Amino acid sequence: MKMLKTALCAAAATLAMTGAANAAEFAFNAGIASDYVFRGIDQTAGAEGELFGGVDVTQDQFYGGVWLSNTGPDGDGALEYDLYAGWKPSYAGASFDLGVIYYGYTDNDSGTVSSDFDALEIKAAVSYPVGPVVLGAAAYYAPENGAFGDESTLYLEANVAYTFEGDHGPTLSAAVGNFSIDDNSLVVDDYTTWNAGVTLPINDTLSVDARYIDVNDDAVALFGPVIADEKVVVTAKVVF
Repeated sequence: MKMLKTALCAAAATLAMTGAANAAEFAFNAGIASDYVFRGIDQTAGAEGELFGGVDVTQDQFYGGVWLSNTGPDGDGALEYDLYAGWKPSYAGASFDLGVIYYGYTDNDSGTVSSDFDALEIKAAVSYPVGPVVLGAAAYYAPENGAFGDESTLYLEANVAYTFEGDHGPTLSAAVGNFSIDDNSLVVDDYTTWNAGVTLPINDTLSVDARYIDVNDDAVALFGPVIADEKVVVTAKVVF
């Protein structure tokens, strides 16, 4: 895993340096959310909100970046840092996203978050416009996921989005996904999550998203009712 992490960091750094010589585009983002929910599961045990930020660099069809967020329960939290890089080609009207994502964590005092929870996922996604509607699908595979005893994990998602016309038209979107754990010795080895919401651009840099998120009973059996429950999350994000 350390070798893969090092390779990903090197790839992102190479992209940034190459891009600097060829008019690469940099974009910074920062935001605040009422809660940090990832694939339907509350990452802060419902005790606090989320502060996050990151930077992206793009060069032609290639991209890389880093993203940071608080994670873990209130008063005993930790830091999550994500590193990613990939390629976004297009063909016959479809847009593809092929890349890798490394999820890293710092330790907290209670042990609910640990640096051993790291994982590297391989991502493959596609989206296709059908009139004003954009249909999408994605797969994320981790050969070793530290949060689940280094077992392999797979997340599959289907999504749809519709953006209203206008300079700052809102976007309605929804998604359903399934997360599975290979050879899991716990109660269940997969769960389903879904969400629906609206993203409203306030101006060219600021947007607000309000989203309903829920999971099935298998998620409750796997994670418990505190962090696996229906919720509404409001997020404000600025990109500059």
